Amino acid sequence: MVSSSPLGEYLRARRASLRPEDVGLVSMGQRRVEGLRRDEVAQLSGVSEDYYLRIEQGRDRQPSDQVLFALARALKLDFTAVQYMKRLVSMQSGGPDLREPRQVSDAVDKVLRSLLTQWASTPAYILDRNHTVLMANRLASSLFPGVEQGTNLPILVFSDEWRVVDTQWEETARAMVAALRFSSDPDDTALRQIVGVLTMRHPDFTRLWALHEARPSYISTARLSLAGFGTVEFTKQSLLVPGGRGHVLTVFQAEEGSAAADVIRVTRMQLAEALPAPVREVVSA
Repeated sequence: MVSSSPLGEYLRARRASLRPEDVGLVSMGQRRVEGLRRDEVAQLSGVSEDYYLRIEQGRDRQPSDQVLFALARALKLDFTAVQYMKRLVSMQSGGPDLREPRQVSDAVDKVLRSLLTQWASTPAYILDRNHTVLMANRLASSLFPGVEQGTNLPILVFSDEWRVVDTQWEETARAMVAALRFSSDPDDTALRQIVGVLTMRHPDFTRLWALHEARPSYISTARLSLAGFGTVEFTKQSLLVPGGRGHVLTVFQAEEGSAAADVIRVTRMQLAEALPAPVREVVSA
């Protein structure tokens, strides 16, 4: 179902995740609601209860930045959460399209295709805002099972096959769900299809999606059990691609002399013996 107020859904989930004592309030007796009440959030943020209710219900679709920062303070949210709320406000209020001209995005894509081809020692791929792989270099596709053009990473990560590979699966899955919510458009048809598939197949996804966590993943550790090598550890870093389309470049780095560095070296040797293949890509609007 299309959300009538993505911001309202987010605020409801955030206040439900807090207890009165988390924000310095005294809980008196049995409470009828989970987490904080609307009047408590309004009190903590310095707005009227009626105004806060209008925001949650989507009747006020353009709260000011000042109000968003006040709500963030009341709900113990960080600056990343404020960025997310500001983007939701822009979406639900029909804000201007601030994407760069298509020719700028095309020029960026051309440069990145070249970079990914040249990075023979660095596994890398590019995702769209729904975390579907747009481009992947040969090293990334060879090292990580299923990571190739057209693969949606959340669907891959929740598969039985990936659960075996990822030694810290719960942490990875939670971070990926939060990053997907942060980067995507809640009214995007493609996102709803992805969420629908995951909801039908995986109760774990339903549990994590219901948390309404929204945060980007800039740098993290990937601990993977790779056939023939055992458990290896990569540093995973994600960078926003210029162009205004929400594309993200993700690279994996291995510490010199580590098992992960050995995996990259051996895989490079195997690829050198195989026929060359171009960087795989799809065109995204």
